[in-house]
Amino acid sequence: MGEVDKIKERYERRKKIPKDFYSVFKPGNLFIIQEREKKVLELLNKYKMSYLKDKKILDVGCGRGGWLRDFIHWGARPENLYGVDLIEDFIGDAKEINPKINFICGDAERLNFSDKSFDIVLQSTCFTSIFDPQMKKNIAKEMLRVLKDNGIILWYDFKYNNPKNPDVRGIKKREIKSLFPACYYDFNLITLAPPIVRKLAPASWILSYILLKLKFLNTHYLAVIRKK
Repeated sequence: MGEVDKIKERYERRKKIPKDFYSVFKPGNLFIIQEREKKVLELLNKYKMSYLKDKKILDVGCGRGGWLRDFIHWGARPENLYGVDLIEDFIGDAKEINPKINFICGDAERLNFSDKSFDIVLQSTCFTSIFDPQMKKNIAKEMLRVLKDNGIILWYDFKYNNPKNPDVRGIKKREIKSLFPACYYDFNLITLAPPIVRKLAPASWILSYILLKLKFLNTHYLAVIRKK
C-alpha cells in the first residue's frame, strides 16, 4: 500500500470521531480558534499581507475548506482561492459549501500550477498525517515552487506526537527547516494543548489565557516561511 492510500485509510478511521467533537459551540474549541485567528491576522499584517483582495492563496490539504472561507472573511476573493486535498468527500463537501472557490481533488506532490503563482501557500495539520519522509519533501518542494518570491508559506501544525492517535506524528522545528531549506522562518508556539483547554475553558477562560501566554503547554507551531 502506497502512502496516498495509507493517508486515505487514516482519514477513514477518523470518521469514528463524534461529529460535534470540534464544534465551535464548545468553549475549548472556540478558545483555540479565536486565539489562532488573532495570531494569523497579526502575522499577515506583519508580512504586509493584510490587503487580501488581490492575493492568490493556495491551501494544501484543505479538507472541507474552512481556512479558505476564513480568508474570504478577512477580505480575499473566492475566485483567487485554491484548495487541494486527497479526500474526495472533503472536496465534494467544500465545493457544495462554497462553489466559487477552486477546489481540486489531487496529490499535492504534483501541483498543477505554474511557478511563482501564489502570494500565500497554506498548510494546516496536513503534514502530521503524512508519515513518508519523501512525500513530505516533495510537497514542501512544490509549495516553494508555486510561491512568489515575495510570498509567504503559512504553516500551522503540532509539534508533539499524540499518544491517543497513532495516525498522526508531530513535526518539530528542525524538521520544518529541513523541509524548507534556505528560507527565513518566523516560529510562533501557540494553541494551548487541546485536551487541557477543552476541559479548562468551560470553567475558566482567564486561566486558559494565562496558561496560553506561559507557552509551556502550547502544542502547535504557527510559522511564516519565506524564500531568501
